[in-house]
Amino acid sequence: MPSESKEVPKEVTRLKEAIAAFAAMEDDAACTAAVSEVLREWPNLGKQLRELRQARVNELRKRRTWPEIAEIIGDVTPERAQQIGKGLSGAQRKKQAKAAQQPTE
Repeated sequence: MPSESKEVPKEVTRLKEAIAAFAAMEDDAACTAAVSEVLREWPNLGKQLRELRQARVNELRKRRTWPEIAEIIGDVTPERAQQIGKGLSGAQRKKQAKAAQQPTE
């Protein structure tokens, strides 16, 4: 189990290589335009990645414990792993915590 979280998937390596390819572009204008296009798309790409992770965490939950899932994710607590399974982002957690502190009328 622990070895799952230590291996670097080839997809991660390819993403890092793609970023390095931007840096290696000799034409400053072309690099700026290409990076800007990715950054314009990033909110949607980030959302897709979070949704994919949430779905896979929920599949893992059918046969693994929250501490095991947290270890697979890496650098998160079991409680955070559970929040990921529920689709709660950092911003949503802060908003919920703030709302919980507000006095009700």
